[in-house]
Amino acid sequence: MNFLAHIYLSNNDNHVTIGNFIADGIRGKHYKKFPIEIQKGILLHRHIDTFTDAHPTVRQSTKRLHENYGHYSGVIVDILYDHFLAKNWKQYSNVPLADYIDNFYDLLGEHFEILPVRIQKMMPHMIAGNWLLSYAKIEGIQKVLDGMNRRTQNKSGMNTATVELKEFYTEFETEFTSFFEELRAFAKQTLQDLEIQLQHEN
Repeated sequence: MNFLAHIYLSNNDNHVTIGNFIADGIRGKHYKKFPIEIQKGILLHRHIDTFTDAHPTVRQSTKRLHENYGHYSGVIVDILYDHFLAKNWKQYSNVPLADYIDNFYDLLGEHFEILPVRIQKMMPHMIAGNWLLSYAKIEGIQKVLDGMNRRTQNKSGMNTATVELKEFYTEFETEFTSFFEELRAFAKQTLQDLEIQLQHEN
């Protein structure tokens, strides 16, 4: 899953949210240098990614893109799924999306010192472009895919994936909706399990 889903699945816990957001930049057991609540978020992120990558519904979405985008298909699906989460936000939260995202940006600022350098450098661009809110529109997804394609030196062709998004919009949305219900339940249970696990470890 991409940024917005990981933030949402942190169950409105500020420290879990920070851990979940920075997790891609934390390798191996380096998560143990963080406070226990942030550790929980980092480990939750890893569990979410493992669950997502192995899920048959996600694989169905990915398969639709594989011929044109190869191993980048999974990255694209993560971004497309964030689009459907943002677009249908009112189904998942009583807090308006713009307010929810502003609160998250404030949270990042409060924890700036512990963010990995890569995140610290990315943060001003993320906020200035309001990436998370832009996910709700196809135009916003196009900008994200353009940026991802540039990072691959234009090798991935991801910038053209909105073609498939528009062509198979209903199929992708149906797959996201079905999968996300399972993912929400999985994340909730995983958080409970991690609470017990980390209490034993620390």
